[in-house]
Amino acid sequence: MSDLRAAAAEAFLYTLPLIEIAAVRARGLAVGSPMNAFASMRNLADHRARAVTTPNNDTFYATAQLDLSEGPLTLTVPAGGERYVSLQLMDAWSNSFAVLGTRTTGPDGGTFTLVGPGDEAGVGPGVIRAPTRHVWALARILVTGPEDLEAARLVQAGFTVQGPAAPPVADYARRSDPWPAYFASADLLMSQNPPPASDVALLRRIAPLGLGTGRFDPAAFTAEEAEAIAAGLEDGRRAARSGGGLSGEGFIEGWAYPRAKLGDFGQDYSLRAAVALGGLAALPLVEATYLRAGHQGQGLFDGTRNWRLHIPADRPIPVDSFWSLSLYEATPEKQFFFTENPINRYAIGDRTPGLVWNADGSLDLWIGHAEPDAERVSNWLPAPAGPFALFMRAYLPQPQLLDGGYRLPPVEEI
Repeated sequence: MSDLRAAAAEAFLYTLPLIEIAAVRARGLAVGSPMNAFASMRNLADHRARAVTTPNNDTFYATAQLDLSEGPLTLTVPAGGERYVSLQLMDAWSNSFAVLGTRTTGPDGGTFTLVGPGDEAGVGPGVIRAPTRHVWALARILVTGPEDLEAARLVQAGFTVQGPAAPPVADYARRSDPWPAYFASADLLMSQNPPPASDVALLRRIAPLGLGTGRFDPAAFTAEEAEAIAAGLEDGRRAARSGGGLSGEGFIEGWAYPRAKLGDFGQDYSLRAAVALGGLAALPLVEATYLRAGHQGQGLFDGTRNWRLHIPADRPIPVDSFWSLSLYEATPEKQFFFTENPINRYAIGDRTPGLVWNADGSLDLWIGHAEPDAERVSNWLPAPAGPFALFMRAYLPQPQLLDGGYRLPPVEEI
């Protein structure tokens, strides 16, 4: 039975992205967002945003759940000009197979044809082949400040999809469901979105479960086998919660730096599962680098104490777009969401209105639950009166941030 238990644990980690993206799809349908169409989130995320873990407070989102089974779809990316814009295309396994926008296709936008894995559509500079039938398209549109909201919404409205309607969507299990429901849904999603050939070694290890055919049968297992599968599923859940997520496992000078495969995971199934749980839809590093702050080797801070991030004038954060420090409360399942606070500030960065730089050009950011002195409030990032996490986002990072030539200064207690 140990082999079956091990197979169930590995299968849970392997299929978790399928289940998590299906849950996002279901939430969209529940609020009236149809398949093969963009839905626009016309306000910046705040403490009420709980649909996707680790949201940002810097960009508007436009999101579309796509089904290519009926034929190709045409995607329009609007002109962004000097504004940061991106359209991340993720397969059903949460790998980013293309990012369109400022970095890759330029400031003028464009029209692109998205074709499914079995489609015979032609090739060309505007044709993108998706590895799976299901695709999640997630657009980010930078908002530079309160006065920029309407202009950003105009750009947001320019993301469109044209093409055939999608077939009806089935109802799938959630990650917390018992093993019969979970693996039945994973089996169906795998049959709709077959794994790549490069995953054959893992597929052999989980073969005793019979996943990927669309005909998974919980009744085919004995009571003893069912007990082993249930135990393995719990093993997988614990492993996902303990994974590194957006950042690596170790802290370097107070920060955990992201793993190279973030956003396009290859065969790093454990990382992919941890990100599906704690940072679903993370962009590839060349598009945005995510760093997590730590204190004494731990990834959570105490909001009842006072903290400072000092950025020296001669060591500014090297980005070609923008940077932002976001503060989150953590759930027991290691998911992260914004926390309610008296000034409705969920992140602070180089575009924050009223930010005050020191006379020598350096910058101090003040973090904690208690409101600081009047001269520091402009640079205050409020925290809950309890544990919280800090993530730095650096959009369009320069090479020295990617290769380790630049290190962020640590967040220090004051």
